[in-house]
Amino acid sequence: MIETIAVVGTGDMGHAVGRSLIENGYRVVTTLTDRSQHSRDLAAKVGIEDLKSLEAVASEADLLLSIVPPAVATSVATDMVAAMASVGRTLIYVDCNAIAPETASAIGLLVEEGGATFIDAGIIGLAPGKDMTRFYVSGDDTSSMKALDGCGFRVITMSGGGCQGSAIKMCYAALTKGTWTLQLALLLAAEKLGVREILPDEFANSQANDLFRMEQRLPFIPADARRWVGEMEEIAKCFKGVGVPDRFHKGAAEIFRVLAQTPFAKETRDNIDKKRTLNDVIPVYSEYLDGIQK
Repeated sequence: MIETIAVVGTGDMGHAVGRSLIENGYRVVTTLTDRSQHSRDLAAKVGIEDLKSLEAVASEADLLLSIVPPAVATSVATDMVAAMASVGRTLIYVDCNAIAPETASAIGLLVEEGGATFIDAGIIGLAPGKDMTRFYVSGDDTSSMKALDGCGFRVITMSGGGCQGSAIKMCYAALTKGTWTLQLALLLAAEKLGVREILPDEFANSQANDLFRMEQRLPFIPADARRWVGEMEEIAKCFKGVGVPDRFHKGAAEIFRVLAQTPFAKETRDNIDKKRTLNDVIPVYSEYLDGIQK
């Protein structure tokens, strides 16, 4: 029976998942060692317990949700397997990160060789409380995750083999974040070509829906850009693995890398300046694009 759930990675998504689980009667724990002050503050805000170490988490948790930036997903799993070996106890390890199925499979092998149960999961949607978040899960036994269905989020079991939870996340994010970076790329090109001030007029006439979405989203992306670099690299890896050209999302990673260097990247989702406009940000993005290319 699942009573204590660990959430490793109490950022914008992780802390909201933890809050939903607490509201549904679960004890939620984490370790905040080496985590940012932002993650610490969010965990404290919703009542997630800090157990100080992965060994303590391994000793007390029944199930662990890894919700961390893609670039550190493997190292978190490696450290957790070592912690389980240290205390002589295993748990159910659920990798919820935006990683390629190939990466997820390697993590799954690592976890299972350590004697633990592995579940692959892909999270789609806004954090619980803002949206009915979807966890797409796959694995030999996903019943422990299915038991959490309705705890502020939906759990959808994938019937095919392999890491299909990660696969659907890759394909979904390839569209959403990939589209944002394509939009940013064309606006940056328009800025360099001297037509950016004219282009929105044409968009308003013939691509009004796209223009609206650009205005609503693109000024605020830098707050998340740093961790999305790794996500785009994982999508490129995923696509290449199945014979689909990967350069689209390698380019997307480059766009996010530029945005991560801007002053706007110091913001969090809680303190973003919502009054900022496309006209405010594109010249700044362009300036930092020049800096990275030098």
